[in-house]
Amino acid sequence: MNPTEYNWSELLRQNDLQFKPTQPNLCLPIIIRLSKKMILGVRFKAIAVLDNLICDGHHRYLASILTNIPIEIVQTMKTSGTILYQWEEVEFDGNDWDTNSKIEWLNKQDALFNNIPIDKFNALLK
Repeated sequence: MNPTEYNWSELLRQNDLQFKPTQPNLCLPIIIRLSKKMILGVRFKAIAVLDNLICDGHHRYLASILTNIPIEIVQTMKTSGTILYQWEEVEFDGNDWDTNSKIEWLNKQDALFNNIPIDKFNALLK
């Protein structure tokens, strides 16, 4: 499956998503990058949930659903700013929220988390 051509509304309709969103906007390019990394075997930190609410990790959660690769889940606490949204309300932004320098920084963090030297990690992504 090519995540760039995926029908995101259909993904939400076809899957009984276990967790509900707490943010109204998500970045499609971030989900695509995470999906590609997951397919390559890159591991990510757990998503943080409270009951059935995602408190941290919306993009990672959808990338794991898209790729059918499980991601660890940890329980967390709700803050006063936590607002429940429905998946049908979530807007998928096609503009990349990350700059090239942030993507480089994230790749370094992912390499560290996966205990892979950055040069080998970057080669894996090519």
